[in-house]
This record gives sequence, structure tokens and C-alpha cells, in this order.
Amino acid sequence: MTRPKKTGVATLAVRAVRTQQADKPVYAFFVAGADLLKIAEISRVHRDSDGSLHGFQRKGIKSHVQAITDFLDQGPVLFPNAIILAIAPSARFTQSRGEKPEGDARVCEAGTLRIPLPRDGSKCAWIVDGQQRSIALSQARNKSFPVPVVAFVSEELSVHREQFILVNKARPLDPRLINELLPELDTVFPRELSSRKIPSELVNLLHTSRDSPFYGLIKRISEDSSSAVVIDSALIKSIRSSINGALGCLAPHKATAGSPADVDTMYRILKAYWSAVRTVFPEAWGRPATESRLMHSAGIEAMSILMDRVMSRASLEADLFGHATEALSRLAPHCRWTSGRWQELQRDWNEIQNVGKDIKLLSGHLVRLDHMHAFAKVA
Repeated sequence: MTRPKKTGVATLAVRAVRTQQADKPVYAFFVAGADLLKIAEISRVHRDSDGSLHGFQRKGIKSHVQAITDFLDQGPVLFPNAIILAIAPSARFTQSRGEKPEGDARVCEAGTLRIPLPRDGSKCAWIVDGQQRSIALSQARNKSFPVPVVAFVSEELSVHREQFILVNKARPLDPRLINELLPELDTVFPRELSSRKIPSELVNLLHTSRDSPFYGLIKRISEDSSSAVVIDSALIKSIRSSINGALGCLAPHKATAGSPADVDTMYRILKAYWSAVRTVFPEAWGRPATESRLMHSAGIEAMSILMDRVMSRASLEADLFGHATEALSRLAPHCRWTSGRWQELQRDWNEIQNVGKDIKLLSGHLVRLDHMHAFAKVA
């Protein structure tokens, strides 16, 4: 550790190599495992009182951390997994002098990287990948265990989130956390992630917009709210199916080669339909899934399939809420969301589960009821 005379700020000095990617300096170096959490912090995902999303990291998993710690404490072990950091521009790199060796590929340069260690306890680096390993290394008996680190220079939270998602895409990262982070980013993702971004944006709007029937009712991984009763993943899955399905009511508004997706119209359709659901089934709305199968993932998915049928019959210039309310009112006498028995299905209201066969059974019944009553007057 050195103390530069000019600033008086302590630094951690490491031998490093530097290269460039996307106009950003990228460093590779080794540090003692116990020093990782001295220079880098873990940015936990959470929302403030205004509902703004902060951070990106999931909660620590104690069992995972303990398993890594136990492995490290076995004795001499090979543990070459690199930690990925985002590091502030305040870290300074000094290139080594001297001639480069013959045959040098010239893709990087060697030198010394000095990482500030402010006295106030603040940190100039953030862990993008490897939080569990970093915690385990700080708890391991061997505090000098050398850990490989790759660090890119950026203080932008959106860049940290982007890299976090891309690094963890192929790993067992909670899909709900990815879904919640996606709307916060403005970048080009692989196709599989891109197709999830708009449904995630719509669910975010449904949860945070005061004119939405789902306002404050959606369970998200960044919040712990007693009033939230609908799992976000059920809505995201349903919206994605409507956008991608040939007969989905949201499909006409998805992106094409010549125009971007019309998210505003999608939201208008969703708000109108689910506002009608709330109006027609007030006794079942906003209650926990154990008390209302309408709020259960099975009910959300089945009613979303019905939405595609009902809202596809409406013109965008029409009263969408009125149209949906009229259609759902015809079905209401036959629905058993909070008590009773679905006679045609031979199921009690609380026997409907979030499994494929039950969702198919319930949605098929709702669609048949809609067809029967919507066209009852047709000769």
C-alpha cells in the first residue's frame, strides 16, 4: 500500500495489464482475497421511497457463501475464477517503462494500477460478478489467497447492470431479477433478452402507474410489500405470449422492420382490460392468491388468454374499458374465484393450481363461455 504525497489518499497498488474495449480501459490483475471488499462494494437491488430502482445484485445466499468458504479452507486449492469489477476513473494506471518483448501481440500494456482507499470508507469499485465468492474470500482463513480480477472503468449504473445481466444470462440467476432490471437499461441485448424487455417494461408501468388497476399489487424481487399479491413473472409471461402469439391482442403493436413497438397502445389495452376485470370481480380483486384464484398465477394466465380473445374484437377507437366490462359481465355469474365450485370443471375454486393442465382447463372454459355468450344472438 502506498500513500501518494500529492493527495494523501491511501491506495492499493497492484501490478496490472491494461487494454481497451468499447473506448473503456479494462484491467486484469490479482489481489489478496481479503482486500476485495476493501476496494469494492456490493450494490444490492432495492427501491427507494419514490419507487426508483437502485443497485442490481441479488441478496447473498448464505449456504452458497459457506460452501465456497469451506472449499477455500480445505488447504491449498485451485480457485482461478475471476471477479469482475466496475472501477471508477479515480484509479490511476502507470505504464511500465522499457522495451516490449519480441513477438509482443500488442493487445495490452503492463504497469501499476493504484486504487484509492478513501478514509471515509467509501469505495471506488463495484462488484459486477462474484459477490458470493468475494464474501467467502473475506471470510476464509487464508487472507492472502490471490484472486484474479478483471475491472472495466465505468461509474454508470446502467453499464454495471448491462454487464451484470450479460454475465449472468447463462447462469442460474433468478429470471425475476433480470426481468426487473431490463426496463432500466437502454442497450442492445441478445434476442432472448430483447423479447423480455417490453413485457418487463409493461409490468413495471402496471405496477407504478397510479391509473393502473395493478398499482402496488405486483410482487417484485426488489420490494417487500404486504399489499402486493400478484407475482410479476405470471404477468410478464402472459404479456409476452400475447405479443408473440399470432392471435394475441398485443401482437399487432409489436416492433416490425419498419417501426418500433407501440408500448403506449399495449399499455392502454392492458389497463382497460384489467380495469374491467377489477370492476366486474371486485370481491376477488387485490386479495392474496390463497383467498382469490383470480390473483393466483393460474388465474392471471387464464384471464390473459381470455384477454386476447375479448380485446381482439375491439377497435382502438372504441371504449376499450366498456367493451371489456360488457364481455366479462356475461361470464361473471359462471366464475368461482373465491368460493364455490366450477361445476363444468368439477373443481373447487381453490383446487386450481399453477400447472399447465389447470391453466389450460380454466382458460379453455373461459374462452368457451365467452364464445357462447358473445355470439348468443347470432342466428
